[in-house]
Amino acid sequence: MTHEFDMVQSLSAGVEDRGGAWQFIRGFAANWTDGLGDDDGWGEADLAAAEERLGVPLPLALREAYLLFGRRRDLTSNHDDLLSPPELYLDAAKEALVFRHENQGAASWGILLTELAHEDPAVVIRADLADKDAEVWEGWLERLSLAFVEIVLSESLHVPEELCDFLSDFGDDGIEVLEQNCTRLPFPAYPMGGEEPGIRWFFGPDVLLRDDERVALLARARTGEALDHIRDLIPGDWLNDYR
Repeated sequence: MTHEFDMVQSLSAGVEDRGGAWQFIRGFAANWTDGLGDDDGWGEADLAAAEERLGVPLPLALREAYLLFGRRRDLTSNHDDLLSPPELYLDAAKEALVFRHENQGAASWGILLTELAHEDPAVVIRADLADKDAEVWEGWLERLSLAFVEIVLSESLHVPEELCDFLSDFGDDGIEVLEQNCTRLPFPAYPMGGEEPGIRWFFGPDVLLRDDERVALLARARTGEALDHIRDLIPGDWLNDYR
C-alpha cells in the first residue's frame, strides 16, 4: 500500500471524465482496500452475452467499469448491489437498463434506453413504491463514470465496523465542526431523497465522511485511531463506539 494517494487531488480529477474516474478508483482501491488485479473485472464475452440477451448495447462507461472492477463486490456491493452482467435487465416499461439495486429493494438505478448510445450517460434512480403507477425515473448523477466513483466511495462506508461508524442527528453544531475541521471533497452534492441540501463528502486525517443531507454522518477510517479521532471531534451517539 502506498501513501502517495492524495484523496482530494485524485477525486478532483476523478469527477472530470471517465479516465479520471477509473484512475481515482484504481488509486482508492490500492490505498484503502486491496489493489485492483487482472481478474477483478468481467470478460468481454460476459458483456457481449448480456448485450445479446438484452437486445441493447451497453454504454462504453458501463463496459469499462465492469471490465476493470465489476467482480470486486467489496468495492461495489457491501451494502447496495451492483448487478452482474447476467443480472442486468430492462425495466417492465422498457424505459431503462437497470444495473443496481438498493439493499432492501427500496430503489433501483438505471440508464434510460434513450441514453444508451452515449459513452458516459446520465444515471437515473427510481423508488420502489406501493403504487407502481407512481414510480418514475428521476435524475441522480449526470454521468455513469461519476456514479461509479460514488458507488465505490459509498460502499467503502460498509466494511467491518472497527473501521466504520454512523452518527444520526448530529445537528447544526456537528455540521459546523465538520465543515471547520474537514475538507469538503470536490464531488457534486446529489440527492438522497430528492431534497436539498443533498449528500456531501468530506475528508479528514485518514477518514472519509459522508454527510447525508445534514441528517446522518457516515465515517470510514483507515485506522481505528483515525475513527476514534473523528468520534471525539464530533461527539454524539456513534453506533459502533464501544469505548
